[in-house]
Parts: sequence; C-alpha cells; structure tokens
Amino acid sequence: MTSDASIARRDMILAAGAGLATGFLAGAAAQAPAAAQTPAGAAPAGGEFWTAEYTAKKGEVSLQLYRKRVGAPAAGEPAKPVLFLVHGSSNAALSSYDLTVPGKGDYSMMNYYARLGYDVWTMDHEGYGKSSRTSGNSDIASGVEDLKAAAPLVTRETGRSKFHFYGTSSGAIRAAAYAQAQPDRVDRLVLAAFTYKGENAPTLQQRAKQLEYYKTHNTRLRDRAMIRSIFTRDGLPSAYDPAVAEALADVELKFGDQVPTGTYLDMTSKLPLVDPAKVLCPVLMLRGDHDGISTNEDLLDFFRQLPNGDRQFVILPNVAHSIGYSNNRHMANHVMQAFLSMPPQVAS
Repeated sequence: MTSDASIARRDMILAAGAGLATGFLAGAAAQAPAAAQTPAGAAPAGGEFWTAEYTAKKGEVSLQLYRKRVGAPAAGEPAKPVLFLVHGSSNAALSSYDLTVPGKGDYSMMNYYARLGYDVWTMDHEGYGKSSRTSGNSDIASGVEDLKAAAPLVTRETGRSKFHFYGTSSGAIRAAAYAQAQPDRVDRLVLAAFTYKGENAPTLQQRAKQLEYYKTHNTRLRDRAMIRSIFTRDGLPSAYDPAVAEALADVELKFGDQVPTGTYLDMTSKLPLVDPAKVLCPVLMLRGDHDGISTNEDLLDFFRQLPNGDRQFVILPNVAHSIGYSNNRHMANHVMQAFLSMPPQVAS
C-alpha cells in the first residue's frame, strides 16, 4: 500500500503565483482542463467507471454511501487517494455530486475526480436520499456523527486511514466540524460556499425570518420552486444553465418534497459551529463572487485563524452559491486539483 501522502502530481498550474504564495487568489485561470470537457457519462481513458453502494450504521440509522473510481479494486494494487464529498442542506449526495443533465456537459464531480485517479465517495446524510428518514432534524452535529460512522467503512474498503474532504454550503460546515473532531482522519480539506459567523450574509438574513419554524419543525418544504430558487436567489441566474435546476429537481423529488431543517436552524441561530484554530489540516476555501451565504470579511476572518500555513482562499468570478452546478465549475476544479495534488512541503 502506498502512503497517504504519495499522490501523483497532475497538471498543477499555478495561476497568479504571487497570489497563491500568500494564500489568496482573486479569480482563477479561465482555461478549463481537458477532462472538464468530457461528455457526460463518457468512459475515462484507461478503463471504465466502477461504482458501488454501501450502508453504514449510526446506531439504528442506516446511511447510504456511494463510490466511484476508474476500474474495480484489485488485490495488491496501490491504494488510490480517497476524496469524500459532503453534501449540503437541500439536496442529497448523488444529485449534488453525480448529476446527469441531459444534452449538457458533465456536472459530475465524481466523474471528474475519478478520471484523475481518485477513489471518490459520498454519502446521503440522515434524512436525505436513501438514508434513514427519522424524527431528527439532521443538524451539523448529526452530520459529523454520520461522517464518523462512514469513516471505518471507507478505510476497510480502500486501505486509506486519511481522506481528502470536500464540502459545499452546510456540507462545508459538516466537513470542517468533522476535521475539528477527528483531525487524524483528514488529509486535505476543501470548503466551498462556506460560512463562519454568517454576519451580514443576505441569504442567512432572509432565512432567519423563518427561525421559529425551524425551531418547531424538523422538516421543511423543498419542492421544484424551491430548487429553482437555489439558482436565482443570489441575483446571478446567468451563472447557471437553467437545465441544471430541472435535472436536479427531477432527481431530488423522487425522494419527496421535504428535507430536514437542522442545518438551516444551525446556520441562522448557532453560528459559529467551527473553531478555525482547531482545523489543523491544509485548507482550501472556495467562494463565488456572488454568494449571499457569507461575505469576504466573514470568510477571511476564518481563514486568518487557520493554524496550518498550507492554506488558500480563492474567489471565483461570475459564480454564485452553488459552485459545482455553475457554468464556471471548471475553474473550481482547476484550483481544487492543484490543491489536492500539492507536493509535500520540505521541512525547515
């Protein structure tokens, strides 16, 4: 088995090198990597996609996990680096990270990173997708327990004791809180559309108007209109292809029109939920320049307190809250892959 640190460095392009050295990039190179242009569902070079599903148990709660990589696992092969994708408040795992949009480009992060050599995993949190529907509200603390329950299974199947994590929106809070709780499990951490204290964030101010509802109800309405609003609420609908919202709704509404309220309650009344001083791993923070879930000031406050010098803060132009669904998602993938494949630092 290879060590967790022995990840091949692929196509690492340092855009705006001086900015990267200080950990800050205003935007990113507009050139998309070739892999980002592969048609949806196309077989990757070097083999076919291999997928599997698993169930982890959190007490009586069943949690559904999904895995994608190029080629089936084989005895004696070097372990691939593991990338674990953590979903947000309104959508489950596969619609977040393995979405098919008919007639459009590839919106699957699982495809993208599997082609690059990663063993890619994701999971439906309690109350989402194929995981157990319970009387709980699936808050951030519950999400951390979900990740704790999933980790031994991933280690058993991959041979890896540490994984890279990517989380978006409340999934970024889940992933960061997990990194704080179990630092020995986290290699590199990517926080997309994160929020720290949430001060002056327009989206959270709007949600706070429903705070009493979140306190007294464990689920909320998530119908087609609400899913469409994800793509319009930040005032930049041109950031997305309208077909994405419809494809997303088609997948998600198979699971019903209700999702848990826990993360909304947390984000409108309990922030901050992560202490940056306790997030010890390397961190990449990705933010769209039109994202109303946070402000630059809020995120830079978090960024400055991170103790690991291996950290980056990246603002993506013409991108709103949902980075992975955006027309400019290739820019995020460009920066993220450079971060994940960063060569080991030389000890001083």
